[in-house]
Amino acid sequence: MKIGFIGMGNMAQALCEGFVQTGVIERENIFAYAPHQDRLRENAGRIGFTAVDSLHALAAAADMLFVACKPYQIEDVLTDLGEDLRGKALVSVAAGWTMEKYELALARLSVAENRSEQAADSDVEPLIDAVRIQTIMPNTPAMVREGVFLVEAGNSLTEAERDYLFRLLKPLGLIHELPGHLLAIGSAVTGCSPAFVDLFIEAYADAAVKYGIPRADAYRLISQAVLGSAKLQLVTGEHPGVLKDKVCSPAGTTILGVQALEECGLRAACMASVDAVMNK
Repeated sequence: MKIGFIGMGNMAQALCEGFVQTGVIERENIFAYAPHQDRLRENAGRIGFTAVDSLHALAAAADMLFVACKPYQIEDVLTDLGEDLRGKALVSVAAGWTMEKYELALARLSVAENRSEQAADSDVEPLIDAVRIQTIMPNTPAMVREGVFLVEAGNSLTEAERDYLFRLLKPLGLIHELPGHLLAIGSAVTGCSPAFVDLFIEAYADAAVKYGIPRADAYRLISQAVLGSAKLQLVTGEHPGVLKDKVCSPAGTTILGVQALEECGLRAACMASVDAVMNK
């Protein structure tokens, strides 16, 4: 199966690099279109996909289209593609777009089709019934095979297409299905959290630098500590509070740091960051 990326921003690059590095798909079976052709061709040379010069060329080349453009551009992209969408599988990685939203957009295109004289005399099925949809929300650590892929439970892919998609994603991280109404909060805590964790790493590295550790060493040490702590929780399945307690000896140093974080409102700040995303 051949895949095509509509858009080649950071998320699409992370996915494409992951696919290429793991060998789950041959480079010659990956295509991409983006309006900034110079940048697209530069990325094509670096990553290994084939750049095309139009949406229509992309649809002609690929069986499964990854919609990776900005969310506000999707309506125009669907309209521009029009009949070229017929028979295609759409895999969306755009925030805020659920299967229901795609169905509404495609229904509007189908209504427009039916109003034309040509469509009125045709027995061709409406466009909304000729396109198969799956929405996913990945995050950038997919580039290093440690991503999170939230997959909307509701979809219209064929069984073979869904199996193929899961084979593409599985080597790149954790796949977790969610109903459509939970995708927004799911993407807030997995899609945005890499930035929050990066901020956490930077802050602790600044503290290490303050007390004399060279900055490059500080980033390496803190990042490994974060990676190890996260892996320990995943492997053991223990409650984070239990793991925290195991580090906090009575009258020790760590509990003093925990107290300082509590006094500064760390938990409330984390929850407020998610509230800010959801309120957007």
